[in-house]
This record gives sequence, C-alpha cells and structure tokens, in this order.
Amino acid sequence: MRLFQRGAPVLAALVLLIAVPYDAASHPARTAPYARVGDAGDDRRTEPFGADCRVAVAGSDVTAYCHNPYPATDAVSLHVECERWWDIDSDGGQVRAEAAETVRLTGRCWKEVRSAWISHAKVDG
Repeated sequence: MRLFQRGAPVLAALVLLIAVPYDAASHPARTAPYARVGDAGDDRRTEPFGADCRVAVAGSDVTAYCHNPYPATDAVSLHVECERWWDIDSDGGQVRAEAAETVRLTGRCWKEVRSAWISHAKVDG
C-alpha cells in the first residue's frame, strides 16, 4: 500500500504525458505566415542614434560626459535627484551634442545625491 502511495504522483504525471497529444505538447502556437513583414511602402530604416554618456557622482557634485559618435545631433540633459526632501532636484537644460563631439554637463545638490541620469532628444535638421 505504501509503495502505491509513493509512486502515485509519478504514475499520474506519466499518464498525463501519455494522454496529451504529441502535437499539442511539442509545438508552440503558430501565427499567420509572414506576420512580421512590414508594409511594402514602408522603406524607412532606423539609423543609430544617441550619445554615450558616463555619469560620475562625487559627494554632492555630479559630472557627466556625453560623446556622440553618430551623425545625428543629440540634445542631452542632466537630471539630478537629491537625497534630502528639502534639497532641490534639478533638470538641466538641453545641450546639443553634435556629431563626433563630447559635451560636459554638471549639477549638484546641497547634500547627498540620490540619483543622476541623462535624457536624450533627437534634434531635427
């Protein structure tokens, strides 16, 4: 009797595996053919974009260097969030990083910095 109680879960799993049809168990759901092909008139290609930025925090000062290796101009902004509730967070203005150009952005808090990040915007023209 104990042998049956120990082997019952294994036996149940084996019966379920055999009972499920092979096609349902081994193949994922199929989609319509050519589901990912875009419209024939849509021939836009995405170009690489975005400056590579490095942000460094030293005490209450934040410095970011952004280098744009691409031909499109990237408008970068430094955002600084301060740790203390009474310390003012700052969102810097946009600085244009032209092709093959490195820009420096700075910001600070009165006390500790909680986080700092860079936002990017593509400049047309």
